[in-house]
Amino acid sequence: MYPSVIQSADGRYHAPFSVLDLAPIVKGSNASIALARSLELARKAEELGYLRFWLAEHHNMAGVASSATAVVIGHIAAGTRTIRVGSGGIMLPNHAPLMVAEQFGTLESLFPGRIDLGLGRAPGSDQPAARAIRRGLTSSGQDFPELLAELRTYLDGTSAGVQAVPGRGLAIPIWLLGSSGFSAELAGRLGLPFAFASHFSPEYLLPALELYRSSFRPSAVLDKPHAMVAINVFAADTDEEARKLATSQQIQFLRLIRGGGGPLEPPVDTMDGLWPSEQERTLVEGQLRFAAIGSKETVRAKLREFQELTRADEWIAAGQIYDHAARLRSYELLAEVVREGY
Repeated sequence: MYPSVIQSADGRYHAPFSVLDLAPIVKGSNASIALARSLELARKAEELGYLRFWLAEHHNMAGVASSATAVVIGHIAAGTRTIRVGSGGIMLPNHAPLMVAEQFGTLESLFPGRIDLGLGRAPGSDQPAARAIRRGLTSSGQDFPELLAELRTYLDGTSAGVQAVPGRGLAIPIWLLGSSGFSAELAGRLGLPFAFASHFSPEYLLPALELYRSSFRPSAVLDKPHAMVAINVFAADTDEEARKLATSQQIQFLRLIRGGGGPLEPPVDTMDGLWPSEQERTLVEGQLRFAAIGSKETVRAKLREFQELTRADEWIAAGQIYDHAARLRSYELLAEVVREGY
């Protein structure tokens, strides 16, 4: 359930790799097409040997079709056979813990041994969406440990008076997700696996991993720390093609910095002229600090660099790529790199 990176006799690393999908709605398309493409990607990932296929909860974002995350997980799991399917993640403060236990208990009952429950504490939304979800606008996620503890009682059957059916007694793996030290320290203290979101928040990756490992206490789940790192991967047959594919992600980050959104834009030949200030350019390029962009050999070199820097146990790859065929090809090339070693 928690395989780790190994280093072969020739010095190459061989890692469990997974896919993080946002079911992107691209310009000129719609959610129906996005969800169909996510299923096609999941089937391809299964064929290529990826370990997990995770979907993320976001709200009020015109370019993301995975807002009803548990529903989409069911859609993906029903259309695949062996790949683990889960949340990367469910934003727990948006939900009653009992409802999460029941939803994922249902998923685990339908697809035994294939469901992961990744949990985050951010809202996954802006303030208007948070209001619509009926979250307290002053909430900062500080009650996340209490919500997590309540959720775990529903799954392990120790809750008093209320049972999660389905859910009770099911061994659904729980991961804590984070982009800061809060969840890193909590995951370590509880002896749970931890995944860091360096695909959009790279600056705190190394301190968070250190905090997780230094605070880790063995548990019934893990006897040693187990860290997954999320990175952006844009792989293509040439470095030039891969850099062009990555501009869709750069445009998306630029819009978010400016407080906007929208469907995923097609790639451009150059970003010159799209960012009028050097500050915006620096911010966007900083977001992609932990990104592997290029041909197979370029991606291979980047993965080795990241592996030796982070000592990650698992990796999960995101990549907002406009053209669906190019997205499938990117994951195909990445799978070749992982299979051959890096």
